[in-house]
Amino acid sequence: MQVTVKLFAGLRQGRFAIREFEFADGAGMARIVADIGISDSELGILLCNGRHTELSCKLEDGDVVSIFPKIGGG
Repeated sequence: MQVTVKLFAGLRQGRFAIREFEFADGAGMARIVADIGISDSELGILLCNGRHTELSCKLEDGDVVSIFPKIGGG
């Protein structure tokens, strides 16, 4: 299956902004995050097709995944 992954803010550094990936059917969000090399300490918000999701989300062909880093502030 083909999945489009969009990275935002600091996650783009040394990686990419938008990229197409091929995964076996039934692959999940956790697999994508691991393959890209995003650590738990970097991971903030996950979206699949514009809707908030979790690492346990199973993906389907044509899904668009958006990954945002943790954001701090005060």
